[in-house]
Amino acid sequence: MSSNSKNITQTLMVETPAIPGKLGKVATAIGLAGGDIGEVATVQFGPTWTMRNITVHCIDEEQFEQVLASIEALQSEGIKLHGISDQVLRAHEGGKIHMQRRVDIRSLSDLRQVYTPGVANVCQVIQEDPEKARIYTSIGNTVAIVTDGTAILGLGDIGPVAGMPVMEGKSVLFNQLVGISGVPILLDTKDPEEIIRTVKNIAPTFGGILLEDIGSPHCFEIEERLKEELSIPVMHDDQHGTAVVTLAATITASKSVNMDLKSAKVGQIGLGAAGLAIAKMLMAYGVEQVYGVDKSQEAKERLTSIGGHSLDSIEELMETCDIIIATTGVPGLIRKEWVRSGQVILALSNPKPEIEPEVALEAGAAFAADGRSVNNILGFPGIFRGALNAQAKDITHKMLVAAAEAIAATTKNGNLVPHPLDPNVHEAVTKAVEEVATQLNNNIR
Repeated sequence: MSSNSKNITQTLMVETPAIPGKLGKVATAIGLAGGDIGEVATVQFGPTWTMRNITVHCIDEEQFEQVLASIEALQSEGIKLHGISDQVLRAHEGGKIHMQRRVDIRSLSDLRQVYTPGVANVCQVIQEDPEKARIYTSIGNTVAIVTDGTAILGLGDIGPVAGMPVMEGKSVLFNQLVGISGVPILLDTKDPEEIIRTVKNIAPTFGGILLEDIGSPHCFEIEERLKEELSIPVMHDDQHGTAVVTLAATITASKSVNMDLKSAKVGQIGLGAAGLAIAKMLMAYGVEQVYGVDKSQEAKERLTSIGGHSLDSIEELMETCDIIIATTGVPGLIRKEWVRSGQVILALSNPKPEIEPEVALEAGAAFAADGRSVNNILGFPGIFRGALNAQAKDITHKMLVAAAEAIAATTKNGNLVPHPLDPNVHEAVTKAVEEVATQLNNNIR
């Protein structure tokens, strides 16, 4: 979960002497300045030096300048900063997706089959039985990725066009991980009624609708109405995708300390779109006591309306609960002195958590983690793949819980969640969701 509107990622070209420990000095300098190192790639070896590209993530420009100054201060060590490039911007040039054909038209015979006159026969088949569109068109394998641009990452309301890189990223992941065609849909309106009406009007084109980066509280009404009024799967990823992966992480964390999650007292700090969905997901999994706190009275009322317990302060929640989940986007919100011995603390805001894991552990927590690995990528591709495979009419909490359990089951010992690009994870999620969806379909019939 992102929390800062000025996060920057830059790639530094750094030369270090071919002496053990010099790269470590660079890493230490970056870390002490507050930077977070991503990829380190060797560019060139010289006779006495090594050139590397080091990707650095910083929360703002000031912190990035501190990183640069820290590296430049190492010149006496023979370490040189040769250049800065924005690797992220380069990766997005020209966009990340395009529509591609699945068949070739190389002759008049091909043309007659694929277009005219042969296509008319297919149109008539679908007219007689609309369900056959899933067989003879791309509809059954296509998901709309819909945004109004009001809650893009941690950047806030930056508009739908500025959110397009995120929608393209979702599309790439859909295609690469589970073979779904994801189509970005940018809506130039914030009016819930207009959004609902527009999505309903374009829905016949798609096998499912993924709502993305739509702000709270209007995201709740939009999703609820579309789920009621459409007969295809609809899911708001910021709510349920986040909740699925968080539940998986909570299952893993509680098991690692031999804590019974279902009978534990679980506290949710922050009851926005993600926080409320996490609370719902915990209850759907079977957690008996879910507590929450938020500065918004309306948010607390939403929690109590679904069976949760609202508390007045974070300190009270910390005193009450065994497991703490925080999704506020406020760094350092949880004080060290509030941590109780034996607690599980998942402070999931990125890049700076509500409490640093090492601080929570020093204070006595049995398990602590931040949100760097808790990524929606682990959930949404397999959830939609499973739903489409089963021809599900909607996405239920039983399907989402099955997805979370599949993610937890594929997590290796010592990890909080699996690697997001592990194909085995997405296969497991797909299978779990498809099985539950098929069972629900059979029960309806």
